[in-house]
Parts: sequence; C-alpha cells; structure tokens
Amino acid sequence: MQLLHRNVIAQAGCIGVFSKSIVQLCCRRRSLHVGLGLNYLWNRQFSTSLRMMVDASATEERRPIIDVLHEKDEDGGFATGGWKSEDAKLSCGYSSFRGKRATMEDFYDIKTSQIDGQTVCLFGIFDGHGGSRAAEYLKEHLFENLMKHPKFIIDTKLAISETYQQTDAAFLDSERDTYRDDGSTASTAVLVGNHLYVANVGDSRTVVSKAGKAIPFSEDHKPNRIDERKRIESAGGMIMWAGTWRVGGILAMSRAFGNRMLKQFVVAEPEIQDQEIDEEFELLVLASDGLWDVVPNDDAVSLALTEEEPEAAARKLTETAFTRGSADNITCIVVKFHRDTADPASPQA
Repeated sequence: MQLLHRNVIAQAGCIGVFSKSIVQLCCRRRSLHVGLGLNYLWNRQFSTSLRMMVDASATEERRPIIDVLHEKDEDGGFATGGWKSEDAKLSCGYSSFRGKRATMEDFYDIKTSQIDGQTVCLFGIFDGHGGSRAAEYLKEHLFENLMKHPKFIIDTKLAISETYQQTDAAFLDSERDTYRDDGSTASTAVLVGNHLYVANVGDSRTVVSKAGKAIPFSEDHKPNRIDERKRIESAGGMIMWAGTWRVGGILAMSRAFGNRMLKQFVVAEPEIQDQEIDEEFELLVLASDGLWDVVPNDDAVSLALTEEEPEAAARKLTETAFTRGSADNITCIVVKFHRDTADPASPQA
C-alpha cells in the first residue's frame, strides 16, 4: 500500500460558547428533560450490546485494520495528504483547515482492511459542534466498531445502522459524569468489495460524480425538512426560528451524535444509500458543512475533476470554500476510482 503524505489536523478540545449555553439552558429547563434520565440505563444496555458484538466477531477471518492517517499537524491547522490502493484502482486525498474558527472541531478518518476475503475501505467526516469531543470519539471508535459487527459483510446496511446508534449510546455513557453536551455529524462512505454504502447523520454531505454529473448520496438533516419536522414534533419537540431553524431553538440540525439534552428529538439513526460501483463512477466528495455552505454540489464535482490527484482536488475544494467566505472549519475527502489502470504503481516507502 502506497502512502503518499500522511498528515492529520491538530485537534482542539475546548468547549465553545454554544456548549455552555446548552448547559445553562438545560439547567433552567431541567423539567423539560426529566424523561432523559432513562438515557443512562439505555446507554449502558447498548454499551453492553456493543461489547458483546465485538466479542462475537473475534473469530472472523480478517487482516489487520490499516489506519491511513498518522498524527501530524501542518501549517498551524491546515492538513492535507493522500493514499492509493495496492492495485492503483482507488485513491483518495484529504484536506482540513481550521479556517476562521478559533478551534478545530472537524475530524476525519480513512481506514482499509481485509475482512472475510473482502477488501474494505472506509472514509468519514465528523463535524463537531459545541466542542470537539463527540467528533473525536467518532474518529476513534465508529469504524472500529463497524468492522467488528458480526454482520458487517453479510448485512452491511444493518451493521451500519446498529453501529451508528450503539456508538452514540456508548459516547453518551462515556460522558455521563461530565457537564459537556457537545455533538457531531457523521457522513461516511464504506466500500465493501465493489459495493458502496453512504450513511449520514447531520449536515455533512457525500456527493458522487457519475459521468460528470454531481449526485448527492446524502440529504442534510435540517430541522425544517418536512419529514424531520414531523418526526421531532411527533416526539414532543418543537422547531423554532433563531437565525435559522433550530430544534428547541438551539440546534441547527435534526440528527446528530451526542447532544444528550435533546436526544429524544436529535437521533443518531443514519440514512443509508447503497449502490454497486460501475464504470460511470468517477469520484466521491465527502465534506463538512464548512464546504457545502458556500460550494454547491455541481461546483464541488467540477473542481475536483480538474485535478489528477485527489489530494490536490481536496485541497482545492478547501481553499475554494475559504476564498468564498466560509466562516467554519472546512474538511473534505476526495475518493477517485481508476478503471483503466494497466500498470499498477509499485509501493513506495
């Protein structure tokens, strides 16, 4: 496996004003969330289930998981790098920039492994809000948990759905004695052999380029989405306008990991799309909303296609978002499919 550049962002862990406001609000309105005390029991039950799930997979035939990314900061908050598969049929690049924010709350992960004879590649964007801990937890645990799910290969969609929600429960349980209440999005692309699964929670997004056309493979979870509003209101919640539409006037997305005090409304159940990779697939773009707020889907695909190397494409997208005025952390991964590779590149040290 050829590793081109291996850098990763320096992660910040301080709690933002948003998190503090949630804690203060929840202290004033504790009675609104008394039912959430049941979350502790629910979380522990799911954590036990997750441990059993991990133990059950111990006998599966698998090769070691390879984490493509190594811990290294670059340029005071700007990280970029890339990777190419051994057969040179797949390559990816990543770019992450703190931007105008004082802290970095975006995380990302890229892993590859062999499980039951299948080549598996996983790509993820995790955009934290109210602090970085939830996003950091997903980087550390989500893909590890997913690949240990006993039905990961035979029923990948089920494994993704269960792992997302069980990892959310485990995170909440791990934070039960803290005053933090941060959360995170997750937009992931999982390749099992030649089959692509895209799962999304929150307002990060994955877009596919097929024959030059940008096709969104996830739909942002915004509170004013008709189906999301109905789900939240059916659960006893409300959507309020506070600069933008927000759950309870607080959170500007309708699904997320973490966010304990809004958990009965802000769920971590992913929406999943899957499709067989064919000759029309050119690339994937996964990114946090720091990109999508200012770069439309079509622009993102067009810009990515102008670059031969996905690392250069990812960096171009990040820089374009910053130039267009994005005030958020900006992180993206570009994955390219190479169909006509006759002479695979030899591994480099």
